[in-house]
Amino acid sequence: MSNKLIFIMLDGLRYDTASSQMGYMHHLIEKGNASRFKVKSELPSLSRPLYEVLLTGTPVVKNGITTNQTVRLSHEESLFHLTKKNGLKNATASYYWVSELYNSAPFNPGTDRIQLDGQKTIERGIFYWEDHYPDSHLFADANYLLQSYGPDFLYVHSMNIDDDGHKYTADSAQYRNRAIAVDMILASVLPKWLEAGYQIIVTADHGMNDDGQHGGTTAAEREVPLFIVSPRVKAGIYKEEIPQLQIAPLACELLSIQPSAAMQKLSIPILKGAPSL
Repeated sequence: MSNKLIFIMLDGLRYDTASSQMGYMHHLIEKGNASRFKVKSELPSLSRPLYEVLLTGTPVVKNGITTNQTVRLSHEESLFHLTKKNGLKNATASYYWVSELYNSAPFNPGTDRIQLDGQKTIERGIFYWEDHYPDSHLFADANYLLQSYGPDFLYVHSMNIDDDGHKYTADSAQYRNRAIAVDMILASVLPKWLEAGYQIIVTADHGMNDDGQHGGTTAAEREVPLFIVSPRVKAGIYKEEIPQLQIAPLACELLSIQPSAAMQKLSIPILKGAPSL
């Protein structure tokens, strides 16, 4: 069974919006090929702190990435560190803050947009720095990395949903339509990626409120989706809430590598053969 994983992070996507607008992902669920879960994000419900949460499985109080303005390399062992340590190839098409967390900080657009030499923690990376950088271009970047380098772990980080949420609020046609647009991109790329033997995770860092913001404690800001497409995970829609700190150890499980010592033990019973939720 394949241990290759593509981790897709749709910045700013609320759980309820994902549940109502993402028809292709729910098609996979209806046909028994995917699962959907509700995740409760860590606090603060801000982007850079939650990138670190998702990729290292550590809370803000431990990792120290407390604000969007905390510009430094991570002090934790991320999924990029772990895959490289275990002899797996990694790559990402991401917002530049991911490069600042795991490759070098501060980010220099003139030199750091394309990093393909394989020497850093993120071995192959294509980074952008405008929040409106089109998702169509981002997924083309990701597909280039996949086809050119065959990474075992590919992290894809989209910003357009978050960008429209800030511009128009979560209670807007623009925000909902952006979620539909991303779902249509997934409908285009996922069949090929699944055929190539990859397991797929789709989740978000935080949600978005009706004022066009996030950072607080409301359900709109903290509840995000988790879709999993893997033969190792039981298909269906699950109502139980999953802590966001469980996503990194889940990724390790799907990659068949040991989690870091700082990560929680994987406790969500969703793998085939585990007790039902």
